[in-house]
Amino acid sequence: MAKVTVIEPTKDTSLVRKLRCAAYCRVSSASEDQLHSYSAQVKYYGEKFKDSESEELVDIYADEGITGTCQDKREEFQRLMKDCRRGKIDRIYTKSISRFSRNTKDCLQSIRELKNLGISVYFEKENIDTAEISDEMMITIMGGLAQEESTSISQNMRWSIKKRMESGTFEASSIPYGYDKINGKLIENKSESEIVKLIYEMYLNGCGVLQILLYLNEHNVKTKTGKTKWSISSVIYILSNEKYVGDTLLQKKFTTNTMHARSLVNRGECPQYYIKDTHQAIIERESFDKVQTVMSERSSKIKQKEKKKNVFSAILKCGKCQSSYRRKKVNGIYYYVCKKHDKKADFCPSKPIPEESIRQAFVRLCNKLLLHYKEILLPMQKTLRELNTKRFSGNAKVFELRKEIAEIREQKHIISRLHTKGFIDEQKFVEQTTSLENRIEKLKRELNKISRSDNEDETSEQLDMLIDIFENRSEIFTEFEEDIFSQIVEKITVDDNTLKFELMSGLKFGEKI
Repeated sequence: MAKVTVIEPTKDTSLVRKLRCAAYCRVSSASEDQLHSYSAQVKYYGEKFKDSESEELVDIYADEGITGTCQDKREEFQRLMKDCRRGKIDRIYTKSISRFSRNTKDCLQSIRELKNLGISVYFEKENIDTAEISDEMMITIMGGLAQEESTSISQNMRWSIKKRMESGTFEASSIPYGYDKINGKLIENKSESEIVKLIYEMYLNGCGVLQILLYLNEHNVKTKTGKTKWSISSVIYILSNEKYVGDTLLQKKFTTNTMHARSLVNRGECPQYYIKDTHQAIIERESFDKVQTVMSERSSKIKQKEKKKNVFSAILKCGKCQSSYRRKKVNGIYYYVCKKHDKKADFCPSKPIPEESIRQAFVRLCNKLLLHYKEILLPMQKTLRELNTKRFSGNAKVFELRKEIAEIREQKHIISRLHTKGFIDEQKFVEQTTSLENRIEKLKRELNKISRSDNEDETSEQLDMLIDIFENRSEIFTEFEEDIFSQIVEKITVDDNTLKFELMSGLKFGEKI
């Protein structure tokens, strides 16, 4: 029999590497009290590890004045996670779950990633150590409470802002061009207000927004931030802002009630508050009203033009450069030209196509399908139906596979219960669970092979619709019919002198121009 010598564990703690620890601190805002709290946290963790024999402090990660509901905005937290992924840290200390994250989803996601990296987190206030496997449920509960606390604070702030808007005491933080803010009040800035008056005068004299923009840029007129590059949106903002007649419209934007809240333009989702004569006016009310009327009329005309866009605009594509086509009128005749070619002929060799040529090509295609749909479309329809029949005949197999998956999952549940009660040791539990998971994955792959035919169903339905169009047609096509075109054509690719029509159901046909 072999002789076995037992080697006792060493008692020399000097050979044991200290745990590399990190501390994460965060305060919610830039108020003096909370900045003091921040300093206290940094000082506390700096002292904590001074005399420890088993742990050493690697670094302190601290975010100031940043929301805890979104990890993306916390640079120090992101640096902490990056260092963890690089293997620099073994354990993280933080004051509480609400300091670590106020979003349950992000909190759990981070904890799980850290556990997979072999890194534990200790929350001092809740006395939770993620090194204990049973703590995830507690983290979920505490994270939920922290998230609820954050939501409650946010709701209280919104309520306060709403009440101040209703009473007319709310002061917007933004300062429009043409004004300065002195002692909380908007006061006219003489040099900027002259530019505002010039913009209104030019617009009322017939200049468009683009002309005004070019004038401001050519004359190096400075923006509010000191730049000499104006944008179209800046000019439109000045022409449409009620601030210039001395009034204030509150809640032009609103914040969503979701985690990771977003700021959206208020298009009637929330009430707005219009307050007259809140500050000194720069533009006379009559001039302002005239500008709003002209802007509305011009906007209406642009929308009408957009509605009149030809049916080919959205679906014509260049086969050489993949650009879209635009419609142009030359000597009373409409053409479609590749956008790159139109910008510069050297960019793309594609030639302009007369609109009438596209119409006639579609008429020819329709007549071919009308005369030969029985030879072209019906065989395809028959083939697809046969494929669907075969697939549906496998429904019994689908049922059996799903039943087997359910039975295996029940086995997993039983094994888990036996393991919890101590009837199965850890090694046996892992082996059996892994084996059952592999069987489930194999059955799922088999199930997917049988039932992966949603696209086939859609193709079959579209083909039926296409056949109906030509089957119910008694006379040939003598002119272009926009309704039929919109129903059946999904894309046209222009390739030299050929138009490649891509119809619904994926059918493709070429027609010479």
